[in-house]
Amino acid sequence: MITKEQVLHALSHVEEPDLKKDLVTLNMIEDILIEGNHLTFTVILTTPACPLKGFIENACRNAISHFISPDVAVEVKMTSRVTTQKNQPLKNIGNIVVVASGKGGVGKSTVASNIALGLARKGARVGLIDADIYGPSIPIMFGVEDAKPEAKAGPEGKTRIQPIEKYGIKLLSIGFFTDPEQPIPWRGPMASNAVKQLFNDADWGELDYLIVDLPPGTGDIHITLTQNYPVAGAVIVTTPQKVALSDTKKGIGMFMMNAINVPILGIVENMSYFSPAELPDNKYYIFGKGGGKSLAEKFDVPFLGEIPLVQSISEAGDGGEPIILQTDHPIAQAFLQVAERVAQQVAIQNARPASV
Repeated sequence: MITKEQVLHALSHVEEPDLKKDLVTLNMIEDILIEGNHLTFTVILTTPACPLKGFIENACRNAISHFISPDVAVEVKMTSRVTTQKNQPLKNIGNIVVVASGKGGVGKSTVASNIALGLARKGARVGLIDADIYGPSIPIMFGVEDAKPEAKAGPEGKTRIQPIEKYGIKLLSIGFFTDPEQPIPWRGPMASNAVKQLFNDADWGELDYLIVDLPPGTGDIHITLTQNYPVAGAVIVTTPQKVALSDTKKGIGMFMMNAINVPILGIVENMSYFSPAELPDNKYYIFGKGGGKSLAEKFDVPFLGEIPLVQSISEAGDGGEPIILQTDHPIAQAFLQVAERVAQQVAIQNARPASV
């Protein structure tokens, strides 16, 4: 007769690869059910976007086979409970992730949109804030240029902005509240206050991740956000050429300053190579090669992936349907892997002691 103690002993030999502790110590094993020779238990992952789900499941099966018996019929149920930032004052928002770039024109908003949708595809509850005050492009990418968020009184009597919902995520952009044909000549304090309203005065509901598309460069919005809200980490977007990499170094340096101190979740290299539609297997490194990866190595931060320069990405964004929605497209898979790695790095950061 199999016992619960035997099961826990076996699974205590399965290490969570990112957190470097065993599943039992991490309280990731629940609902152990033993019926004769049939064993069922649930593994609680740190995120539904965990890229190691299959690896962990196989390790659990092997542990039961090795430490108990290869004849046990094992059913492993995989679910998740998204870890949240410590001391998070924003009610119901688990993790704030900013997407930044050292300069404009590197595809930051495209990466932010597809990361948000990728997390939602994996089952997470996701919001997306377009904080790029001077060039809000999220409304175009989601086909909601004409949307006007409503304001409703909440149960506490305060009027709150209702985010626009599209493709399973919640959206707010400064572009919803301004004339798209007119420039926004706001000074720093005005822009910062507008961004804070997107956080404080919106009814986001329950979110696992709130993705924030920051303006390019380093400025008032970045300082306002990082000093007023706890940020789980920053995703840095660059392209391979030297000019972009030089500016990216400054962006990374800003987040690493003592006054800001936001963890770098990793670097995404966009426009890594060009692949023409008629020759999809050909790769032309027109902007250089390997710059993002070498930058990640220099700063000792994760390299989250390469996104090629292909026409279908821009067409999808311009058409209001980000390419990750085309689930069978190879570029969609590349973005999905980036989203999984972002979730993975957030979980690692959340597991670290507060003093680290």
